[in-house]
Amino acid sequence: MRKTILSIIGILFIALSIFISKTLIDNKTKPKPVAKKIVKTVFTDTIQNTTVPIVIQGNGSLKAKERIELYSEVQGVLKKGTHLFKTGQTYKKGNVLIKADDVEYYASVQSAKSNLYNIIASIMPDLRLDFPEIYPKWKKYLDNFNIESSTPSLPKIESEKENYFITGREIVKEYYNVKNLEQRLSKYSIKAPFNGVLTEALVTEGTLVRSGQKLGEFINPSIFEMEVSISKSYASILKTGKQVALTNLEKTEDYTGTITRVNGSINTATQTIAVFIEVENNNLKEGLYLDANINAKSIDNAIEIDRNLLLESHEIFIIKDGMLNLMPVKPVHFSDTTVILQNVPNGTVILKSPIPGAYAGMLVTPISK
Repeated sequence: MRKTILSIIGILFIALSIFISKTLIDNKTKPKPVAKKIVKTVFTDTIQNTTVPIVIQGNGSLKAKERIELYSEVQGVLKKGTHLFKTGQTYKKGNVLIKADDVEYYASVQSAKSNLYNIIASIMPDLRLDFPEIYPKWKKYLDNFNIESSTPSLPKIESEKENYFITGREIVKEYYNVKNLEQRLSKYSIKAPFNGVLTEALVTEGTLVRSGQKLGEFINPSIFEMEVSISKSYASILKTGKQVALTNLEKTEDYTGTITRVNGSINTATQTIAVFIEVENNNLKEGLYLDANINAKSIDNAIEIDRNLLLESHEIFIIKDGMLNLMPVKPVHFSDTTVILQNVPNGTVILKSPIPGAYAGMLVTPISK
């Protein structure tokens, strides 16, 4: 019985071996599948060298070019000026922005003027007798003296003798005392030096203010200046008077500015230069953020492409005979999103946009877009 079982197992093993051998032989005779070549479709551009302008980009916020901080130089209770002293109030040049009560001080000024008039009047008899040649001009001075107006300049002293006589009566001293009082009296009111608007009001009418106290801030709302930080590499081409294209962040409004100043030193921390751009427009507001595009210079025989198309080796992909190839190029200017290149012949076909995993020798089907 045992021999019979072993015989059956042996026969089965031999049959299985024959079947496996036949299967292996049949598989070797089957042809291998041919791998399909993948040809990617790409959008292309055909190069045409032109003159490409270099545009320096920057941004900043507007600040009023004409601005004054209002401080009190005297003490007193505030009174109403031409308008109520409120934020947003507009004033014409010469309007009274704010005024302090000057009644008491005004009286002391008038008293000093009266005293000066009396001193000069007291010397007139002596002038008529001892200095008849200068008497007419001093009489004319008295005749034109108006206590309600600003004190006029004293007649010109023309001789040493006249000088001794006039100064000996302390007329010159009294005159300058009056002028000093008049000057201080003028500080009781602050007038608008230009057409503008009050952007800050820290006090109200009826408030007692003290000398040195800040009252507010006044600006011209039509002339602004914007500071833009530019790379030091453009120092030699940034010139005053050059026009600048300005846009708001929403790209809905365009303005034209002018470079008025270029800082003479470089920021050591950022290696940038401060450029100041002036812009006039009644629709602008202080603090508005703008983008600036400065046309610095132009590059002849060049092209401008997306920065992502330039490899680190300063090469770009070109299409020739349906295949990608590498071409060395000369970058001459980089912006945030583009690069300006030279040494790319006219008629060269390049990629319109980057291809993930691109390599030299890759088969492509070009499509002009």
